[in-house]
Amino acid sequence: MYEMRTLGTDAERDEAAALVQDRQSWLSQRGLPVPARADIPALFRDPQSAAAGLFEDGLLLACTIPQYASRHGWDQGPCLFLSCFHTLPGRSDNTVRLITLWASDFAARLGLPLVRAEVLARDPLHGDPIAPFLRRVIDMGWNLRGTGAGQQSEPVARLELIAERRPGLKALIGCQVHTPQPAPA
Repeated sequence: MYEMRTLGTDAERDEAAALVQDRQSWLSQRGLPVPARADIPALFRDPQSAAAGLFEDGLLLACTIPQYASRHGWDQGPCLFLSCFHTLPGRSDNTVRLITLWASDFAARLGLPLVRAEVLARDPLHGDPIAPFLRRVIDMGWNLRGTGAGQQSEPVARLELIAERRPGLKALIGCQVHTPQPAPA
């Protein structure tokens, strides 16, 4: 069984920071975009960030900082924003599917209509090395909302997912994520 939960201990937050560093190294080795913001691992170590992780039998597969946004810089309307989303290298596809299911359900349970996320990418997207990943997440139900500047003013692909209650999901993914904090304005 999988579990999505707020990272509650220093050890879990350190594990998330290490996962982020591993993912950034993996991306860099493949010539894929890496966030310029050097302090992302530090965000996961900070207990105030309310970071969350997807675990399978105690192994951290992914981490993110779920945030409530009453409006997001590139679109209007409230949403669950998945900030700083990272997966364990080599486990991405299935992990992203699980996060997609969880995020859609979690947002619906919070009364939010959408989930939004950003992926580092260059325009035009069809020529970007991230294009195969974008095709996979679109097949999972995400909508590509174009490109633009992200939270840290880096070029990103903007993704949006419709929130949907999934009552049977708790048999697959337990959820112990705290109510998200507001995203920075």
